[in-house]
Amino acid sequence: MGTVLISNKSIDWEQLAPMLDGPTRARLSPEAKKSIRKSHKTLRILLDKDQQIYGVNTGFGQLSTVSISPEDRRKLQLNLVRSHACGVGKPLDLGVTRITMMLKLMTWAKGYSGIRLKLAQLIVDMLNHDILPKIPRKGSVGASGDLAPLAHLARALIGEGDVHFQDRIMPAMLALKEANLTPAVLEAKEGLSLINGTQVSTALGIRALAESKKIIQTADIAGALSTEASLSTRIVFTPKVHRLKKHEGQQRSAANVFKMLKGSKIVLSHDDCGRIQDPYCVRCIPHVHGTSREMFKGAEKIINDEVNSVSDNPLVFPNGDVMNSGHFHAEPIAQALDTLSIAMAEIGAIAERRINYFMKGIGDRIPMFCAVNPGLESGFMLAQVTAAALTSENKTLSHPASVDSISTSAGQEDFVSMAPWAGRKSLRIIDNVRTVLAIEILVAGNINHRFHKKLASGDGLIPVMNLLRRHRVLTMEDRPLSEDFAIVNKLIQSGKIIKGVNRRTKLS
Repeated sequence: MGTVLISNKSIDWEQLAPMLDGPTRARLSPEAKKSIRKSHKTLRILLDKDQQIYGVNTGFGQLSTVSISPEDRRKLQLNLVRSHACGVGKPLDLGVTRITMMLKLMTWAKGYSGIRLKLAQLIVDMLNHDILPKIPRKGSVGASGDLAPLAHLARALIGEGDVHFQDRIMPAMLALKEANLTPAVLEAKEGLSLINGTQVSTALGIRALAESKKIIQTADIAGALSTEASLSTRIVFTPKVHRLKKHEGQQRSAANVFKMLKGSKIVLSHDDCGRIQDPYCVRCIPHVHGTSREMFKGAEKIINDEVNSVSDNPLVFPNGDVMNSGHFHAEPIAQALDTLSIAMAEIGAIAERRINYFMKGIGDRIPMFCAVNPGLESGFMLAQVTAAALTSENKTLSHPASVDSISTSAGQEDFVSMAPWAGRKSLRIIDNVRTVLAIEILVAGNINHRFHKKLASGDGLIPVMNLLRRHRVLTMEDRPLSEDFAIVNKLIQSGKIIKGVNRRTKLS
């Protein structure tokens, strides 16, 4: 369990990614504590002067013209949290919840939110005890902050709602008591600051980046294995050919496939086959995978920028200015995740075409459906159908969420980002693509096992074939394949396939 130091310095999303898999300790830097204290002091001075501040001594949204008396300020923040806790559906996964809490702290650490250090320290303590609010995943439109889900986070801080603690779901008050923590009594602006911000959308974006990064490298591995198994040529991946294009992603993908196929006796076995060109699903692997790589980089930059941004409203400046803007609006995250979704869906789409390419049989060396006894056996006929179903599902899911909007809050919040939906459906697409790649690896690996058994695979693919043998998913006859899909899917998600290849052939 590492420690993340929360300061006003920028960090990369990958430094937060370990929180997706398990507890990580957090600590506020001295500079962060100083910034938080100074911002709170500034807010107190303004309130003592009776300066009107949105959401602090006024109502919210269309009710911002209603003044709130000093004695009702705590009640205003409590009512805000309770009334906005309107999320529905299954809870966010624990990793996304951890990162949401961390991102909230990172915004506060920059010193523009006016909250007390005591409140920030409570989130730190909850993270360090791995007390995680149960946050329903649906109900945010990604503007004015991820209001509903963040309100459920805020409820846990005041000892309401449920949390996940020590492998149990329990009331927040009980978990805080067991950890010897005192629930917060919200002061001026604190409820508003808790529910304002893009933290849930951004946390979903980090989850999507972490899963997509594995997909990108696995796609090249699956493509190389299919290239070999389908008796396609290695020549089209020659690096000097791809240097004629100025797309770095394409060059990297081509180089990966070229290196993995080095020394393949299967590839060498058909040098004189007379086939002039392989289908696009093989020949254009670098062009499609490479573009997805570059789209990933673009999404990564936007999400990193949001990770390191202040996402709150209103903003309390050190000189006493209080300014309103739309820093709670998650449009950057929505568009980044929509782009990432399209990029991942395309990886799945071309992988499905490679699986389909095998189904008709190839020459006299690979029978139809890759069955040892076609007719008596169906081989991988339905494996391709499953891949086709998932790929078609992704075509619908990859429709951009960010081009949609719906007016909320009596028209005050009239243009919203839909970033949380962009994130949730991106994760569904990625899950589908991972399964399609698992099917491709399973089918191509079995072709090598069944029909090229006496010939060695390429240097970079030998570890893949060894993994498949070790996990007993290589067969000579029909059998139910669902469990085999799940096994290979897990090998992808755990990174074992990538690590195995990298021990022999360093991928870029």
